Amino acid sequence: MSKTLVLRGPADRWSVRIQPAVLWVCLGLAGLLCLSALVSLSLGTYPTTVPQIIQALSGSEDLSGIRLILLEIRLPRILMAILAGGALGLAGLLLQGLVQNPLASPDVVGITSGASAAAVFTLWITGSAGGTPLLVPAAIGGALVVTVLLVMLSWRGGVSPTRLVLIGVGLAAGLSAVTTLILVVSPDATAMSAYIWLTGSLYAARWNDVFGLAPVVMGGLAVAIAVARHLDLHALGTDLALALGSSVNRQRLVHLLLAVLLAGGAVAYAGALGFIGLLAPHMARRIIRTGHVGLTVISALLGCLILLWADLAGRVMFIPRDLPAGLFVAGVGAPFFVFLLYRLRRQS
Repeated sequence: MSKTLVLRGPADRWSVRIQPAVLWVCLGLAGLLCLSALVSLSLGTYPTTVPQIIQALSGSEDLSGIRLILLEIRLPRILMAILAGGALGLAGLLLQGLVQNPLASPDVVGITSGASAAAVFTLWITGSAGGTPLLVPAAIGGALVVTVLLVMLSWRGGVSPTRLVLIGVGLAAGLSAVTTLILVVSPDATAMSAYIWLTGSLYAARWNDVFGLAPVVMGGLAVAIAVARHLDLHALGTDLALALGSSVNRQRLVHLLLAVLLAGGAVAYAGALGFIGLLAPHMARRIIRTGHVGLTVISALLGCLILLWADLAGRVMFIPRDLPAGLFVAGVGAPFFVFLLYRLRRQS
């Protein structure tokens, strides 16, 4: 029988059980992520070898041009892909565990649509043809407003998962129509900038963006690990979860707000990327059967890998063109979504 490592806090106020299989999977995915980051760092319009990367990062004077490309263009973009992908993968797992629906994701329940509508509206009001400092707070604020509406409309003595999904789908459809209307009435330059952002692009990612998103993702991951055990209880049913001491409504609100913070932050900095929150949790469950504590880390790592490879494909497959990563994520995610619908139809 395999041993299980249990970490306990002071006076047994908290405990985390770590299974060896989960630990090995996490280490393997982390190693693959590091290797993928190195590959992404070396490929592009100006390919570089690993020795050149080491020399450039160590401060060699004759490689100052390569160092500029690596440190100011590629590395911030790679880190942004890792952070945004991890946030969306984790947000998708939280929403799927919350509503007990394999089709739930930030874009399905309207969180991404709320952030997108607010961001496009901000670009239209400011008349910006590029980035604006108001874009990030507007996107996060839009996600929060949609979440408040979602909770208010679905609250009947508590948050019902079924009502949450149905109302979220309706809000997402309405907000998508609003976004389209704003694009139609916007000037051409603003509409093009908004369209690129809506597609989901990491182009021109900066260190300020990385430093802004990193605390959100790292803090959200820590909180998600701490509260993940409640999702295991919710999977047993509301009555049994209450009998085992879980505050169901409060925990649902905590998980929902946490998913909003992660998804809203990722969308604010990286654009309206869809399907990552749908793909990563399903891939995690295919790799290993475990509780939500282990799935939180695995889903986040898989989200990092999905977006990192999608962005790499957009950079190198059509040189000198730089295509948005969202196109490649959607190219894989849309067929997978149809497959899930087909499988659920057969099961029903």
